[in-house]
Amino acid sequence: MSVIEEGAKKSGILWLHLDRPRLAWHVWHEGAIYLVTGGEEQDLPGLVGRDSVRVTLRSKDNGAELVAFDARVEVVDQAAAADAVAALAKERLNARDAARLTDRWSVSSAVVRLTP
Repeated sequence: MSVIEEGAKKSGILWLHLDRPRLAWHVWHEGAIYLVTGGEEQDLPGLVGRDSVRVTLRSKDNGAELVAFDARVEVVDQAAAADAVAALAKERLNARDAARLTDRWSVSSAVVRLTP
């Protein structure tokens, strides 16, 4: 298991270097990091439309930087990436509409795959 995979699996948050460092929740699924942005979800300005982004994973134990890397950014078709979307929905804490969460995402949010 790579340091990136291990770090992404152990911690549900990461830092994206956008207009400034931004904290984001995510899931690791089939070799990539998936996250959701827009609508009522986390605001990650400028992520959609980029080719790549710098990602920093921190240790869950002590918060120290574990690894930083560049990742390819790709907005995914939510129907085609149903397994990844389901994994994201499972990890989404405190959703006001958990039963309809993925329906809301399909209308107002983007699901993004970050591939190291």
